[in-house]
Amino acid sequence: MISLTINGKKHELDIDPDTPLLWVLRDELHMTGTKLGCGIAMCGACTVHMNGTPIRSCSMPVSALAGASIQTIDAINSPAFQAVQQAWRDLDVVQCGYCQSGQIMSATALLQNNPQPTDEQIDSAMSGNLCRCATYHRIRGAIHLAVDAMAKSTKAAGGNA
Repeated sequence: MISLTINGKKHELDIDPDTPLLWVLRDELHMTGTKLGCGIAMCGACTVHMNGTPIRSCSMPVSALAGASIQTIDAINSPAFQAVQQAWRDLDVVQCGYCQSGQIMSATALLQNNPQPTDEQIDSAMSGNLCRCATYHRIRGAIHLAVDAMAKSTKAAGGNA
């Protein structure tokens, strides 16, 4: 029996410990927001957060996740996520959309850890996420727009947001 905490909820699963987290999310728990891209942790479509850090769920065995808190795009709702999601809409980032859940999860983790990233820091944080449609310039622009929105929100809240 494997015990996992996903999106704040504890799950007890009778599953092979070598099963990749992606298949637990999609097949066992029916959380379909996390996508399979390459299956070898190279494209980033399957990105989720483990204790706030982006990881590739397609290659992460559930046995390695004991005691970790997993967050998926199905339930994330932080201020950084909200800013990123709105910026994605405002700049019409998505074309085919397949990579976007992973892109958004990586961008959200970046802004949760660094609310004022430089272009180089954005490029570094997003480098593990591939986009077949090559919307990289819009992705970077959306991250900068999210930074601006978060700064305005903080200022409007008197610096306490």
